[in-house]
Amino acid sequence: MGRGPHLVWTTEGWLSLAVVLDRYSRTVIGWAMGHRLTVDLTEHALTMARANRTPTAGLLHHSDRGSQYAATASQQLLTTHGMAGSMSRRGNGWDNACVESFFGTLKRDLIHHRQYRTRDEATQDLFEYIEVFYHRRRRHSTLGYESPAEFEARTAVA
Repeated sequence: MGRGPHLVWTTEGWLSLAVVLDRYSRTVIGWAMGHRLTVDLTEHALTMARANRTPTAGLLHHSDRGSQYAATASQQLLTTHGMAGSMSRRGNGWDNACVESFFGTLKRDLIHHRQYRTRDEATQDLFEYIEVFYHRRRRHSTLGYESPAEFEARTAVA
């Protein structure tokens, strides 16, 4: 499992997006959006991911080295649910490369082609991108050119 933050510009100001990605199927299993990138925002994404997957103890949870992930509250949440946190050394983003790739794809597919007036407008667009397009239609070379939903259905992951 990997997670990371991203910022989307609107005329109202930045909208922060935190995601938790299933590294096996590339499915965004948890996400949260808000005005600022905070510990609460990343915890909401992790809580959604846990509700969607109910992981077993020992799950390895990758993230970048951001303060919202290194915070005591975030680390305690992982420990409480039997997860082990993994953060690469400074300047080495390999652990979180899948999430960085997702954000690159999100920028190319959506964000670079839009100008959002409001955070609500961006939130709705991001929701539709993740839940409708990315999960069900977007093909991934690492998944044999299937969408995450097709891959999970074929491999009985979810």
